[in-house]
Amino acid sequence: MDRVAVRGLRAKGHHGVFEREREEGQLFVVDVEMAVDTRAAAADDDLTRTVHYGVVAEEVVGIITGEPVDLIETLAQRIADQCLTHEAVREVEVVVHKPDAPITVPFDDVTITIKRSRS
Repeated sequence: MDRVAVRGLRAKGHHGVFEREREEGQLFVVDVEMAVDTRAAAADDDLTRTVHYGVVAEEVVGIITGEPVDLIETLAQRIADQCLTHEAVREVEVVVHKPDAPITVPFDDVTITIKRSRS
């Protein structure tokens, strides 16, 4: 399988278990890497035979800015599920970054990485 990736998608979401996170929101950054067989698309130079990463990017941002969830694990799962609705996508790896997580000690980033595939 070939890999189509979109990295560093950024949007403000209202996810988290604390009231402040839900009210004020914070930045979330998402990376998606999708397993796609691109041979047919390349042979025909045909976008409809691969995954349209621009559409995926818009969908991911829509999920980040959409209905709040408590856990970034849930957010990652929703993003993975959406990516797998695209016929060409056979597997997806999603990394959700929460760089402004409410942690009381110095840190660089909090992430969850999940990998999901078609059944």
